[in-house]
Amino acid sequence: MKPLLVVVAGPTAVGKTALSVQLAENLHCPIISADSRQFYKELKIGTAPPSEEELSRVKHYFIGHLSISDYYNVSQYEQNVQKLFSDNIIDSPVIILTGGSGLYINAVCHGIAEMPDMDPALRKQLMLDTEKGGLDFLRCKLEKMDPVAFSKIDKNNKNRLLRAVEMNLMTGKNLAEIHSQSASNRPFRVLKLALNLPRDILYSRINQRVDHMMAAGFEEEARCLLPFRHLNALNTVGYKELFHYLEGLDTLDGAIEKIKTSTRKYAKRQLTWFRADDEYQWFEPSQMDEMMSLISSQI
Repeated sequence: MKPLLVVVAGPTAVGKTALSVQLAENLHCPIISADSRQFYKELKIGTAPPSEEELSRVKHYFIGHLSISDYYNVSQYEQNVQKLFSDNIIDSPVIILTGGSGLYINAVCHGIAEMPDMDPALRKQLMLDTEKGGLDFLRCKLEKMDPVAFSKIDKNNKNRLLRAVEMNLMTGKNLAEIHSQSASNRPFRVLKLALNLPRDILYSRINQRVDHMMAAGFEEEARCLLPFRHLNALNTVGYKELFHYLEGLDTLDGAIEKIKTSTRKYAKRQLTWFRADDEYQWFEPSQMDEMMSLISSQI
């Protein structure tokens, strides 16, 4: 029987890390991180990676394995994860895959579809239309053509919106059809668990986490990284707001409040993504026994 890949997903600050470590200890298995913000070794505070104590308790993969100057994308990540299995680096009947990056989780579970090459004429026309109509042009077009993809996509990410519209126009198929036709056979079975909490509790945890990060030295970390703010790895919640403050464009209190607001919005987008996938079974972090029972029934 193929090993069981247990996905533990959910919004930021819901408690994925602590629960995953607990599950991994109970199951005597490793953890693969699917949090694309935690790949970078320089981001020790602002991405809330597992603590040294948690890392010492369970074997983790893809935590701090890159530098912010490294080019890395979801396709490389999927290949790296598959190599763990093809090279027998991981030899366990159960593996936990945890994180809040839905795109990276999907890449591991379902593979990366081979996309057709860009049509220069079509891309030029879409760019012109986007210049006139802004992101709303792309949003409206994708919502009409592929409502499922529209419900999951980051609606503020111009490149992803553009590529999704482009793929539909070039192939006449929605993204789900493209991925299902091209997905390679996975060397594992998949069980998807998602964590959530009542909104007021989740938002309170987010606010507390930001306060904890600030107390732990997040401002100084951002100050050290300011010369590298143009790098894609630093185009993320928390660092962007602190960079504005350090450039004299905001007060510290204002930046902290914006980090909390942006993180709450990010959590909402994550929940929208995961709820659109009906393979997920939902739990609160306290329901350890129920999750262990479900996992045990699949082994």
